[in-house]
Amino acid sequence: MEAPPVTMMPVTGGTINMMEYLLQGSVLDHSLESLIHRLRGLCDNMEPETFLDHEMVFLLKGQQASPFVLRARRSMDRAGAPWHLRYLGQPEMGDKNRHALVRNCVDIATSENLTDFLMEMGFRMDHEFVARGHLFRKGIMKIVVYKIFRILTPGNTDNTEALSLSYLVELSVVAPAGQDVVSDDMRNFAEQLKPLVHLEKIDPKRLM
Repeated sequence: MEAPPVTMMPVTGGTINMMEYLLQGSVLDHSLESLIHRLRGLCDNMEPETFLDHEMVFLLKGQQASPFVLRARRSMDRAGAPWHLRYLGQPEMGDKNRHALVRNCVDIATSENLTDFLMEMGFRMDHEFVARGHLFRKGIMKIVVYKIFRILTPGNTDNTEALSLSYLVELSVVAPAGQDVVSDDMRNFAEQLKPLVHLEKIDPKRLM
């Protein structure tokens, strides 16, 4: 899966603070085709992009209560595509008027020795998985429908099994901080996907 689009806004006095706006849900396997058909009618690309990615989650434990987390992802079906390193901040759940979860997001393309570099920096891999799915676009919104596969033998991405009998669905926008109006557009789009899938503002703390 490719990185979020880079903003064209001018940068003054440093980098732009990018935020990810996110709604999430899931559909059972037997409902996948109905959802794909609905998305074809609503999105800019009638035929979705497909992806097959391998993601590794690295932790750096220090004095702080919770470890620092970075995600390394590579495409398994696009030869020569760069690795991507991603940092996701803690969700901002306080504003009830926001219709989407909001968190700081940094995503950069890297060379293929990314994992070696992270290990040298003191990071340790916590877990890894394979994600296979479809990518749709609607303006600046990105909709991904994908299944997660558990890697049965560490490092062997050919030996996997599906984690569940459902597909994850994520509607996201990456935009500069303060662009909360995008969450209104996301809510309106999510309404058009009901009752096939209910996309919600999910607090990760509720899942722990």
